[in-house]
Amino acid sequence: MSLAIVHSRALLGLNAHPVVVEVHLANGLPAFNLVGLPDTEVRESRERVRAALTVSGFDFPARRITVNLAPADLPKSSGVYDLAIAVGILVASGQLPADTLAQYEFAGELGLAGDLRPVRGGIALARAAHLAGRALIVPLLSASEAALIPQATVYGAQHLLEICKHFAAGEMLTAVSTPTAAMSASYPDLADVRGQAQAKRALEIAAAGGHSILLVGPPGTGKSMLAKRLPGLLPPMSTEEALEAAAIQSLGRGGFAPAQFGARPYRSPHHSASAVALVGGGSVPQPGEVSLAHHGVLFLDELPEFDRKVLEMLREPLENGQIQISRAAHAADFPARFQLVAAMNPCPCGYLGHPQKACRCTPDQVARYRGKLSGPLLDRVDLLVEVPALPETALTGAADGEASTAVRERVGGAWARQQARQGHANAALEAGQIDTHCTPDEAARALLGTALTRLGLSARAYHRVLKVARTIADLDGTAGIGAGHVAEAIQYRRAL
Repeated sequence: MSLAIVHSRALLGLNAHPVVVEVHLANGLPAFNLVGLPDTEVRESRERVRAALTVSGFDFPARRITVNLAPADLPKSSGVYDLAIAVGILVASGQLPADTLAQYEFAGELGLAGDLRPVRGGIALARAAHLAGRALIVPLLSASEAALIPQATVYGAQHLLEICKHFAAGEMLTAVSTPTAAMSASYPDLADVRGQAQAKRALEIAAAGGHSILLVGPPGTGKSMLAKRLPGLLPPMSTEEALEAAAIQSLGRGGFAPAQFGARPYRSPHHSASAVALVGGGSVPQPGEVSLAHHGVLFLDELPEFDRKVLEMLREPLENGQIQISRAAHAADFPARFQLVAAMNPCPCGYLGHPQKACRCTPDQVARYRGKLSGPLLDRVDLLVEVPALPETALTGAADGEASTAVRERVGGAWARQQARQGHANAALEAGQIDTHCTPDEAARALLGTALTRLGLSARAYHRVLKVARTIADLDGTAGIGAGHVAEAIQYRRAL
């Protein structure tokens, strides 16, 4: 047989598009041609495949070899096609049988000695293969990740020879079992944070409603500690949410550790991060930090130190929960339903309003520093909270706060009420749902009217106050929104 057809996949965003690897052997001068819109990494697979087959003891055909990656208009990148090309050459040259080849999909990068190296996107590849009714063969280091998809048939191999024995010698590969989910992930305890009762209360409200929060205070007051404890206050992810988060992380350069399946993502990029690093991009679109934090927490410390253009790119994902990366040839959509926790100092030196240390900044310097954050961005933050300097007694005394387990129990109750009422967190309420589910009583409505006039709230800020008040009412276990709920929500709209 001089023609072989092997199935593989091309990753574009979270979608794994089908790719048919067609290998044809013809008479003529020996050549190895690769067509079908391959990039540089894919073109280099010719040399990897040639060396892997030769070192593994197979005959490399001294014929005119043409490999077509169809469809031709779909961009192909990375070394994920090495394994499919090698198997196709072996089948086309008669060194492997083609009887059951159509029942499998292949993804893996080959080393020069025939060893298999892991690939990105194992979860997306396994899901697509399962929906197509095929088994997936991947490198062993990627198999445990791919096996997270329920009912998917995934085989892992360490060497090309193991796969060849599977088809030719009857030494079948063993299907990888689905790993146990680590749904009881360990997080830092909120009880470790001394003082800061108001900030802890705001963190609980943020956790209960999925709200974004900005912490403002001098250095060393516990802003970073509070941010790291937010994932531990959130309810456990559902299996579908855990799979979504794992699928995105498996596309990143760092990959995904199956042992962390079910743990809330926590991302904390440095303030020097570029726009592509934060929201995603590249010639072949890759997820950025906002997507890698999907169903988790994105912590931006020293918020004004980020480039303003980079921060403005947060406006779309904060509003819509997704980000679209558009390029001339193609586009990719990535989910980005994260909770933003940002922290900043009150001024450039950090000590404005500190009870013991004097601030050295002029009013113009303070204004320029705070002016790095635009009004539209701050409008999309639900809770603006002051984290003041602590007195010495708070630092040296006994722990005075609740443990994360107690707070998480209340948060879980609030989440359950929201799921039963509207099917999602309060932070994701749309305009029509706000009118239905966030109706304040007469006293609360009067208080809102006064705040709207005196604070100059925009329509978006007004709606966010209502959402936060709805969350506070859910924590109290009340169906209606009272004046007390609205009053507490308004105090978190403090102006910088």
